[in-house]
Amino acid sequence: MGPYDHLQGMLGAEVDLVEYGDFECPYCRAAAPVIEEVRHRLGDRLVFAFRHFPLAELHPYALSAAVAAEAAGLAGQFWPMHGLLYAGDEPALTQADLRGYAETIGVEPASVLWPATRAVEDRVEADFNSGVRSGVLGTPQLFVRGEPYRGPISVSALLEAFEG
Repeated sequence: MGPYDHLQGMLGAEVDLVEYGDFECPYCRAAAPVIEEVRHRLGDRLVFAFRHFPLAELHPYALSAAVAAEAAGLAGQFWPMHGLLYAGDEPALTQADLRGYAETIGVEPASVLWPATRAVEDRVEADFNSGVRSGVLGTPQLFVRGEPYRGPISVSALLEAFEG
């Protein structure tokens, strides 16, 4: 985990959590509110990093959503875009959806779509490659204190993992 990551919390916090995620993955969508609650409960004790791991062969909109989030990040709006991409019961990740999310968070809509997103494709690829090197096979893959987390993705189980 480093300054190149998208972080919520401060580097050097007592505990760290890294997620390799895919915006089209239903399991990542289910994990998002759990992670948010864990962040809320641990407060300043936790630093959370999100890294892209779009499973494009399974999820046709995952890559375009990842680069849209990165493009929003160039405008300082990564986390608001992240929240919108995971909002709702089902993914809504078409080009029209991405354009609408950009408008909602005050980002130029064309900036989150190809060809403008070419500038951030390397960032998504770097996250993906980092996941491959770390043994990530699917999403969400969490790392607690730098170690792969294999337990259930629930608030109580994650809190227990941090305390253990």
